[in-house]
Amino acid sequence: MKTYEKIYYRLLKESGYISGEALAQEFQISRTSVWKAIQMLEKKGLVVESARHSGYKLVEGDLLVPRQLSKDLDIPVFYHENSQSTQLDAKIGIEHNHPAPALYLAPHQLAAKGRNGRSFHATDRGGIYMSLHLTPNTPLVDFKPYTILVAAAIVKAIQELTGKSVQIKWVNDIYFNEKKIAGILTEAISSIEDQTVTDVIIGVGLNFYLPHFPKELENKAGNLFDTKPNLTRQELITTIWKTFQNTPEEELVALYKEKSLVLGKQVSFVRQEKTYSGHAIEITDAGHLVVQLEDGQKATLTSGEISLSSW
Repeated sequence: MKTYEKIYYRLLKESGYISGEALAQEFQISRTSVWKAIQMLEKKGLVVESARHSGYKLVEGDLLVPRQLSKDLDIPVFYHENSQSTQLDAKIGIEHNHPAPALYLAPHQLAAKGRNGRSFHATDRGGIYMSLHLTPNTPLVDFKPYTILVAAAIVKAIQELTGKSVQIKWVNDIYFNEKKIAGILTEAISSIEDQTVTDVIIGVGLNFYLPHFPKELENKAGNLFDTKPNLTRQELITTIWKTFQNTPEEELVALYKEKSLVLGKQVSFVRQEKTYSGHAIEITDAGHLVVQLEDGQKATLTSGEISLSSW
């Protein structure tokens, strides 16, 4: 672990100030090395308060420490400081025969993409941007509803760590206080000859504690935390993937349905350039949305987007 990472963890544990001399003695380094470590933390967006006779105190911000995250999750973690997109990082990792499962992580993204290639807002601090690469090697007919499972894992992790009640807008968005705080993008690579899904990349973008939003997003996008968080991004990341790994699939599917924003609501969707409306009456175990149309027929949506008429 790097010196600035060690000092970060030490400051994180301390509720008050800790002197530079105490830090130097504890880690057996010079006072200059302590000062350089503090400078590095500030460069990475953390706010460290210094007082002449008291020392240093972590006021705001947190640090992503890939080595510790890899140890906690027991999988490789590839960290890219200047990532265009963690989905792209994962695809490059596949080309370079990186091991799987593996997590691709970035402090921010320069060209973040959501569904259908749409860009999404990603700041240089306060967000979670990550992609999990799996190699299921499973027949197409047995392909798991990964988007559903990860969405439920995010909800469960947030509930357990914060007590906050978040909801899911079918199929891949997480909402808190009627604003979107997270989105999921799942991409698969398949072998047509073998009718097998060989690789899956599950991307997550989550607004943890972003400092600001563009004006056009202020009424649509929100944060998990609007004031100083009582946990770190790393704690949430660890809990999300441990929940995904260790929670039975049927439990996650049930939670997804329970936390649905759309069930029982009037929704609309477009199919073949025609708009349809009806009530969302069911989410299947495979993650499909069943809509009772106004003419009495039922439509089953396997993917795509819906609009909530009440919003």
